Amino acid sequence: MAAVRAYHERSKHGYARYAASLGFLDWDSQPDPFRRFVGTELRRLPVPSASPSVTQPASSHGSSPASSPASSPAPSGERADAREGAPSYEALFHPGTIPPRPLDRESLSAFFFHSLALSAWKQIETARWSLRVNPSSGNLHPTEGYVWLPPVEGVCAEPGLHHYAPKEHGLEGRASVGSADWAALMAGLPDDAFLVGLTSIPWRESWKYGERAWRYCEHDVGHALGALRLAAALNGWDLVSLPDLSDATLAVLLGLHRPEDFEADEPECPALMAVVCPRPAPASPAAPAAPASDLCTWRPSAAGVAAVRAARWSGRANALSSDHHAWAVIAEVDRAARKGEAFRLARPCPTPAAPMPLDRSDDVPPASRVIRARRSAVAMDGTTGLSRQGFFDMLSRTTPARCAVPWDALAAPTLIDLGLFVHRVGDVPPGLYALVRDPARVERLRAAMQDEFEWATPEGCPDGLALFRLAECDERRTAAAVSCGQDIAADGAFSCGMLAEFEGPLSRWGAPLYRHLFWETGVIGQVLYLEAEALGIRSTGIGCFFDDPVHDVFGLKGRAFQSLYHFTVGGAVDDPRLQTEPAYPSPA
Repeated sequence: MAAVRAYHERSKHGYARYAASLGFLDWDSQPDPFRRFVGTELRRLPVPSASPSVTQPASSHGSSPASSPASSPAPSGERADAREGAPSYEALFHPGTIPPRPLDRESLSAFFFHSLALSAWKQIETARWSLRVNPSSGNLHPTEGYVWLPPVEGVCAEPGLHHYAPKEHGLEGRASVGSADWAALMAGLPDDAFLVGLTSIPWRESWKYGERAWRYCEHDVGHALGALRLAAALNGWDLVSLPDLSDATLAVLLGLHRPEDFEADEPECPALMAVVCPRPAPASPAAPAAPASDLCTWRPSAAGVAAVRAARWSGRANALSSDHHAWAVIAEVDRAARKGEAFRLARPCPTPAAPMPLDRSDDVPPASRVIRARRSAVAMDGTTGLSRQGFFDMLSRTTPARCAVPWDALAAPTLIDLGLFVHRVGDVPPGLYALVRDPARVERLRAAMQDEFEWATPEGCPDGLALFRLAECDERRTAAAVSCGQDIAADGAFSCGMLAEFEGPLSRWGAPLYRHLFWETGVIGQVLYLEAEALGIRSTGIGCFFDDPVHDVFGLKGRAFQSLYHFTVGGAVDDPRLQTEPAYPSPA
């Protein structure tokens, strides 16, 4: 706990000082964005033929000028046209609406294609870089994906662990086991279930961001978890993480217990594992199917873990850089926040108290297009606004009391609220607002903030959305100032700080909860990204903000609540110099 608290304070930005970093970019040591395992077989997955085309310039996350949406944007706050026959974006958030696909080569390809794959290539003059479906700070992508699969025709003849290679859209075999060992590993899980895991390579972020990089790695894990959950939903599948799984066990399941397979200066750290259920068990009056979220407490047996240790392993990770700058504090906080066998956090996502209705109208965009077209703006136009209904719907998607998906994937307490700077939302007066994502926390947050705040419910606010106006005012200059002076926080329709209930939960659950707080912010960010895309506008995460000045805006003292991530939503600015190329060659 002392190490976590010390890191949190040390990695804060302020008006007088930034968290430590090199202060320049050493291009000679820039990490390779693509992990490969030398000595393994790569099996390419088929590129789905119905992938949306990207015809307009679009930006990578925080690395190049911004753009308009992939197709002609709909009017602000209105949803774009749907493609006939494709699952709608709305359907992602209503389990049971999309029929489940069987686990096969095509559905597995679609799962990764809509979660961790490349989404486009960008070029400006001689510089060329890739974008991905899952967002990342600085487009640096510290997150790696792995999957434990049963035999799948055309992919693997026997059960085993595979690494997902996004550049090639394929799977690299890392380990294989026999059918009896697979049964031991998966004991207690539904038939056809498989496991998907995430890791982080902190060096990819610390190369640019120094000591603050560990924070960015963790909310990128949240981005990826949100992307995986919604990709599973697009296949009609359930996905739930395993918050109680110890990091020692997770390291074995992901092959990280084998130091000889990795470069010493480029440690790959365990993040999380999730269970994917492609075929929900049929319900009957005598034996109703258990919700997939009830699986969040599952743990592999000792026999299953032993079988993984004894598996047939292959491959060695490629070197990402020729030189490195070590940040000792990142290794310290990562060790301090790891989970032991006694850690207990998991809890199924409750049924929404005021669920959003399924929108079956013709103007809902197809889910695939929204997911694949997601981009991060790096500049806003300062004029585009958002309708009041679009604003309320967007915030409702971030609230478990209104929308179960993707929050069922976290399987953890809801501990993040939003401190909102509203600039251009129709029929919603500009000013400071608070969205309390767990209504049970309203009084605690209210007591922690300034006494003079209004705490008034905006006109038209739907039931179950704990949104409050704190002060009616023009906060554009303040929003930019506390976001490291970045105008993007003032030039959108709104921006927000993600406020974590911090000291109390850390004291209750211990240092490993620190990671979960960032994961929750990342899932919120992924939802905001997609909601903006569905409305024909854009958004972006803001990792650079002045921590304590943000707290001062809302009157927060001490560490009871802490801002962990910022976000902005609005009309993006195009850069006509950017050229866009498809992520993968068109299928034959």
